[in-house]
Parts: sequence; C-alpha cells; structure tokens
Amino acid sequence: MRRTPLAVLALMTTTALAACGDNSPASPAETSPAVTEPAAGVPAQAAPEGVATPEQQDAPAGGLQGGTDNWRQVANTADASLLGRLDQAWRLGRAEAEDGGFARQVEALGPLADPNAAQTGRIQPGPGTYRCRTIKMGRRVEGQGLAYVEYPWFACSVELTPGGDLVLTKTTGSQRTRGLIYPDTDRRAVYVGAQAWGADEKTFPAYGDKAERDQVGVIERVGQNRWRLVLPWPKQEAKLELLEITR
Repeated sequence: MRRTPLAVLALMTTTALAACGDNSPASPAETSPAVTEPAAGVPAQAAPEGVATPEQQDAPAGGLQGGTDNWRQVANTADASLLGRLDQAWRLGRAEAEDGGFARQVEALGPLADPNAAQTGRIQPGPGTYRCRTIKMGRRVEGQGLAYVEYPWFACSVELTPGGDLVLTKTTGSQRTRGLIYPDTDRRAVYVGAQAWGADEKTFPAYGDKAERDQVGVIERVGQNRWRLVLPWPKQEAKLELLEITR
C-alpha cells in the first residue's frame, strides 16, 4: 500500500531514534487529582489516577480515519477552531494556575509549560513505548474545580499501522487517549482522537462518535526525548491540558 507523507515521516523518525466551547459534564473517572488547592503553608499532595487498561484496537489496513494525512479533513469545524485559540488557552490557563497558588509547580515543569518551547526536528515521537503524565491548568467553568491538577506517570505508546497511520495511545489510567498524529508545520504536528473513561470501557471511541470525548491538539517536541500533546479548551475541567510524553 502507498504510504502517506506521514508514514514516511514516521519511518524517518524511527530510524533517527534508533540511531540516537461547550460545558460538557466532567468525566466520571477524573475524581482523584494529584494536586488539590493548597491550604495556607501546606504543599499540594499527589493522589493516583485510575489504572484500568483497555484492550488495544487493531487498525484497519486502509487507515483509521479515511486514509488521509490532512487533519483538516478529519476534525470538525468546532474542534479545529480551538487550535486558533491556542495562545489564549496558554495565557489564561497558566495565569489561573499561578494565581491559584501553583506558581511553583508550573515553574517546575520547565519547557513543558512554556508556550514557546517547541523545537524543530523529530516533531512527533516515533513508534515505541513511552511514559506519559497529564497536567491541567485553569478551570473549564469559572469557580468550579481546581486551578491546577498534576497526575503521576502512566504508559503511552506510538504505533505505525500497516495503513500508514501514526497512532498515539495512553494505555493506562482512568482517562485513556487514542488518536492519530498528522503533519502540520515544521514545529508541530496535530493530534485528532478521543478518550475512553473508567475501568468498564475496554475499547476507545472513534473521533466523532461522542462529542464530549473528542480531542484536537498539537504535538510538539520540547526536549531531546521529550514531547507534549497540548489540548486547548478540552471538553472537561480545564482551559489547557498537557500530556507529557518521554522515554
């Protein structure tokens, strides 16, 4: 089968690695944040996320989402428009987290929390296994929830399918992400996917099946073997959601 430009880019990445907004209800799984609002003089403490693991879904040889490498042909208009407000999500999400008493935690994230940290080259992680963790900044609804949430490390994977799709999956935890990585610019790729929630869901919904689960964001490299998925205006809980991906 003819591989898309994305598949060629992914294969090049693999070689290089070898060499070196609506207010939808919050997900029921997101109930034990790693960081809570701090009491005076008391540092925030970590609490674990869930550990349910879904079964992996086989990718059809013809491609998971129409066999295209153009994310604009897959993402709906409303979700695509969120990327146009990415700078606003960064600005408001960070400010709300810092003003809420989490300036030290945000600063400790380093390049991960720097909106201008994206680097050129090896834009997306190549096929393989990774560690990943979720950070949420700002409140999706004013006055509700936490200004900053940081979860512990879980497992992620990147797979190059026979159809030429590059698939990112967060394989463990109570909120599990799965979707495709599409080429975009010399500093970012675009992710289009959806979430599975809780221990009862053994498969992932396809993008477009359940609007409250759909996700569109950008993939950027922020270190030698460190990437981030940035989700502006996610459907639940935050103004900005980060998924750190590293070896």
